[in-house]
Amino acid sequence: MIERNILLTIEYDGTDFCGWQKQPGKRSVQSEIERALGVICGGEIKANGASRTDAGVHAYGQRASFTGEFGIPTDKIVVAANNILRRGADDARIVSAEEKPIGFHARFDAKAKHYIYRISNRELVIFRRNYAYHISKPLDLNSMKEAANHIIGLRDFKCFQATGGEEKKTTVRTIYDIKIAPRRDLLIEVTGDSFLYNMVRIIAGTLVDVGLGKIHPAVVPLIIESKDRQNAGHTAPPHGLYLSEVYYDGI
Repeated sequence: MIERNILLTIEYDGTDFCGWQKQPGKRSVQSEIERALGVICGGEIKANGASRTDAGVHAYGQRASFTGEFGIPTDKIVVAANNILRRGADDARIVSAEEKPIGFHARFDAKAKHYIYRISNRELVIFRRNYAYHISKPLDLNSMKEAANHIIGLRDFKCFQATGGEEKKTTVRTIYDIKIAPRRDLLIEVTGDSFLYNMVRIIAGTLVDVGLGKIHPAVVPLIIESKDRQNAGHTAPPHGLYLSEVYYDGI
């Protein structure tokens, strides 16, 4: 058999996971995916995720690549792996699998990512408490949109970086777009080339603070220029965040 490289698209409910990345003694998305792949491929598999989502964060379109010498056809991987995953808590599922060239890496070859942050701006629906950030007070959407416009572009986003994450060589990132759309939930959609630790959640929390009148939208450029995390808004909780899509060929 020859070595193969497979790219997966994965969706999961992050409620009962410690996050994507494996941690000793804890249940992670990575460990569940690797367990299923190990059975169908007949050996130990390491799945390299495009994004290391935190505990409680969900995904519509996480991507992960893995390499190895295994006989199962690519078009059979999804059904076979999902049959094993369903024997667990049934909160993760492989959506698709495709062959990629050797050397391709789901994380390092990603060109951009799209995240959705869900806010329930109405009376609390108890059964959705793990899937949207509930805010009962009215939000000023126009002010939030004005503030979001100040975030778009190539910036040093150190003010939107939480402590405790992987040390980065630079905190300069490009935010291509931020959309704020009132639907069943209020959606904050953020697309960028790469993200710092908790960056989307801090952006969401800052926009919420703007919507609540705690931060004026005109102050947001000064917050970014300060490069000081203490000047930005609160970190929105993880359960409102969804990794929606990872782009490899542009957006």
